[in-house]
Amino acid sequence: MDGEAAQQATALVLRDGVIMLGAALLFVMLFRRLGLGAVLGYLVAGALIGPDGLGLISAPDEMLHIADFGIVLLLFLVGLELHPSRLWRLRSDIFGMGLLQVALSGVAIAALVHFAAGFSLAASLAIGLPLALSSTAQVLPSLRADGSINTRAGERAFSILLFQDLSIVPLITIIAALSRAAPDPLAPPGWQLGLYTVGAIAGLVLAGRFLINPLFRLVGRISERELFVVAGLFIVLASAAVMEALHLSTALGAFIAGVMLADSPYRHELEADIDPFRSILLGLFFLAVGMTLDLGAITDRPFFVVGMAIALIAVKALFLFGIARAFGMENRKALKLGLLLSQGGEFGFVLFAAAQRALLVEPAAASLFGAIVTVSMASTPFLMMLNDWLDRRSTRNAGAGLDGPEHSDSTPAIVIGYGRFGQTVAQMLMAKGLGVTLIDSKPSQIEVAGTFGSKVYYGDGTRLDLLRIAGAAEAKVLLFCIDGRTLTARKLEPILEAFPQAAVFVRAFDRLHLMELAPLDLKCTVREVFESAVMMGREALSLFCIDGEELARVEAEYRERDLKRLDSQTASGDLHALKENMFSPDNALEEPGQS
Repeated sequence: MDGEAAQQATALVLRDGVIMLGAALLFVMLFRRLGLGAVLGYLVAGALIGPDGLGLISAPDEMLHIADFGIVLLLFLVGLELHPSRLWRLRSDIFGMGLLQVALSGVAIAALVHFAAGFSLAASLAIGLPLALSSTAQVLPSLRADGSINTRAGERAFSILLFQDLSIVPLITIIAALSRAAPDPLAPPGWQLGLYTVGAIAGLVLAGRFLINPLFRLVGRISERELFVVAGLFIVLASAAVMEALHLSTALGAFIAGVMLADSPYRHELEADIDPFRSILLGLFFLAVGMTLDLGAITDRPFFVVGMAIALIAVKALFLFGIARAFGMENRKALKLGLLLSQGGEFGFVLFAAAQRALLVEPAAASLFGAIVTVSMASTPFLMMLNDWLDRRSTRNAGAGLDGPEHSDSTPAIVIGYGRFGQTVAQMLMAKGLGVTLIDSKPSQIEVAGTFGSKVYYGDGTRLDLLRIAGAAEAKVLLFCIDGRTLTARKLEPILEAFPQAAVFVRAFDRLHLMELAPLDLKCTVREVFESAVMMGREALSLFCIDGEELARVEAEYRERDLKRLDSQTASGDLHALKENMFSPDNALEEPGQS
């Protein structure tokens, strides 16, 4: 019977796994295609297959506990990107902006709950303070994906999120102090939790210095990739387990372990090994959140749920905007920060459960506000779309006060794109006294160029009408120095047809971009990093006492082989064409005189 029960349990796990992953795959693909983001796809998929949807999965709470580990891995990876010195530099943002946001937003939301729902002051605080927390699992991946976590605005968003995670302990203490239930004799008092927090952080810092780094040096000498995966997961689990045993935040423990490894030479390998686990578990987390969504609470009081979700977003965005402005952020960046962190967070579910155990709120109320958190999380992709629209509009408005190329004189050369690449091209032309018309579509870039005395005209230099206004019909050369692959063959074809007298030069992003542009009648295409890479290769070879004549021979041979490969790749459309022309340790260039 035991064997039969185990077999049935295995079959059930497999069935649930197929259903969850299948639903996630379908809805994430669909929502990605619609431009709504993966998180919303996971939430909708979870709500559909959960107990209140089609009822295909009956125990989402168990999945939520497993998927919580995705947040732990996420904080570990974020810690890997933050050297302790950088974290120390952010201390004013963490304990300044973070503290103000949690305190002010929490009290304001608690007051809103008190007057809108008629809850007692204790219950309102138990609900309002957790609602001040944002979704680390939703915001951090987006900051990491576009690299903005390394910008000043991204650092401030992360600082607030980090303080929110630190605030879990005091919030639990506040709920325990307000509790109407008999105290749990096994639970430590609040002051003891505070001491545990300080001690655990100090212990993890010492462990990182004297145990974790030496461990990875030892693993590095063995050079087994599987050991890196095992060691990485061991460190994350061990740090999380220590914090869990002390009734503290497991995510905070993983974050500190990551910070301790931020200056390790194995940081990038660790990140590459752990990131797939993080991606899968975070997806399962949002899937489980969707499955736990109480659709009945929404259908019973739809206006209250939607209204409170909107109020939550508005209050948090307003306070975040004000705090960001007080700390010197620009209006647009402050508004983006407010919208980015305006949703409720996953730790709200944990604190609502604590408030329920403390007899401060009924289970129905905890479920209702859990639904409000989920609805607010689902709104974040739409808020980011609104932010992008505002960005585009502000850019257009900023360009409205700038001179367009209709004010330019007729010149023999037109440079489109006045970034780091275009500046060098224009400088070389102007070195011989040639007149150059400069065009760029970024108002900020134009303003910076103006401080150096350069007159750059505003506009989209890929548009035929704008090029005509700029004098392209009389120009001898058009130089497109635009970053990325945005200048496609389709955009260039009408330009070549409209201005046949002009030689067209194009900055190509990479080899694939070159292959796309190859059929066009362009005067010159330049891979943006090709020449600098060849130059670095020459300089590196010179360290090995190779004479100038041999350096020139190596460079010429490499250029010839690379050009042949490119011609063959373009003709066949196969990136692997003539791969035997590539140099390797087993296919080195023959020495002079060798046959």
